[in-house]
Amino acid sequence: MKRLQGKVGIVTGAAQGLGEAIAKRLAAEGCVGVTVADMNFEKAQATAEAIKAEYGCKALATHTNVTDEEQTAAMVGATRDAFGSVDILIANAGILIAKDVTEFTAAEWRKVIEVNLIGYFLSAQAAARVMVGQKSGVIVQINSKSGKKGSFRNSAYASSKFGGIGLTQSLALDLAPFGIRVNAVCPGNLLDGTLWQDSLYEQYARTQGLTVEEVRRKYESQVPLGRGCTYDDVCNVVAFLCSDESSYMTGQAINVTGGQEMR
Repeated sequence: MKRLQGKVGIVTGAAQGLGEAIAKRLAAEGCVGVTVADMNFEKAQATAEAIKAEYGCKALATHTNVTDEEQTAAMVGATRDAFGSVDILIANAGILIAKDVTEFTAAEWRKVIEVNLIGYFLSAQAAARVMVGQKSGVIVQINSKSGKKGSFRNSAYASSKFGGIGLTQSLALDLAPFGIRVNAVCPGNLLDGTLWQDSLYEQYARTQGLTVEEVRRKYESQVPLGRGCTYDDVCNVVAFLCSDESSYMTGQAINVTGGQEMR
């Protein structure tokens, strides 16, 4: 029996990278409907079509800016209209801008907070309004090891992720009476992932005065298990948290860091 048989899930930031991998994992675990929400609607549509073709699961693409209250509400409404319920929300959408604290503009700092923290809140709020009526549901935020420990020349991101854990715990308390569980997953460095390949290696090389190759070696050397985090590492924990196997867990922030973070 697949762990999420008959469930309906939404994944934000799901057009590519980790979000795409999570959306596909929900389908593989038995979801009957998956909404692929992203600002890049063309890629979201392609991911939704791939899910339908590969898993025989219904899939919907939505153009969603998670910082827009009307768009997050529309994302949840479209999902309920298409599939009949909203059982799972994976709040994955996020951005990272890495700069020294003296170099950040206020606009850049606010943008990270807007997407990573306020975007999580608006997505969770919209989903909760449906889940409360159902008296069931699961919300999982994709957080970071930077939500547990400050991050060098990365203050906006770490602040947004620390805030995300506080929000996760608060949502868990608010929603527990309605049978809704809220948890976070804190991945380590996804060194072969889209975000690193497209952006972070270059950002960290610039802010830390290293070559791209040196950046990779540095981050691998910090992990007791000796390798970067993979999409499968994260998806395994997400699937568990969405399933009844974790029915007594809420308000938790689970590390998936190869031992790099242990709190």
